[in-house]
Amino acid sequence: MKAADVRAKTDDELKDQLMGLKKEAFNLRFQAASGQLENSARRGQVRKEIARVKTILGERRRAAAKEAS
Repeated sequence: MKAADVRAKTDDELKDQLMGLKKEAFNLRFQAASGQLENSARRGQVRKEIARVKTILGERRRAAAKEAS
C-alpha cells in the first residue's frame, strides 16, 4: 500500500487498519517462531505498512495540534 492510499483514509479507518496489521505481525512472528512461516518477506512488508500508517497518523496529530495553538 502506498502512502497516497493511506492518506486517503480517515483516522478511524487508519486505526482499524493499524490494529489489523499489528495482529498480522503477531501471527507472523508466532509462525516464524514455530517454523511454519512460508512467506518471510511478508514480515517486512507488514512492518513497513505499520510504520507508514503510524507516520500518517502522527503527521495528522501534529497538524491538528499546530492549528489548535
